[in-house]
Amino acid sequence: MNEANDYDIDALLDQVGFEADRNVLTRRQAEVLALRERDVPQADIAQRLGTSRANVSSIETSARTNVEKARETIAFAEALNAPVRVDVAAGVDLYDIPSRVYAACDDADVKVNQTAPELMKSVSDAAGDAVSGREVKRDLLVGVTIDGTVRVRRQELD
Repeated sequence: MNEANDYDIDALLDQVGFEADRNVLTRRQAEVLALRERDVPQADIAQRLGTSRANVSSIETSARTNVEKARETIAFAEALNAPVRVDVAAGVDLYDIPSRVYAACDDADVKVNQTAPELMKSVSDAAGDAVSGREVKRDLLVGVTIDGTVRVRRQELD
């Protein structure tokens, strides 16, 4: 098992391009994530940082939450700026979505980089509980970026 002291954390963060003033993570969060991603136990990290294991756990949880929020923000921005946006209403059959997306992409001269089965899987996976079996249970927005990347946004319930 790796130990926290096996790593030069400054060099590690420099290597991956961490810049605190341009990042959603604090330096401490970045340190903890970098070490955890290298299988360093929380107890070893706590000892190195002079804190408790519980504090390391809290820092890691906050860091992972921030990373997920950053991913969500990027997905939102890409969907918002996507040249192709297809509204999919609740009740639509999942199997009908590819033809709708392909038609919208044809109109916008954008090439989708997924086959129909891949597109259905992407929509279903990204939609989570908004799709059950073949039925869309909640309104969705399917966006396709200029490079053909598919982004799925679930419409929030009021």
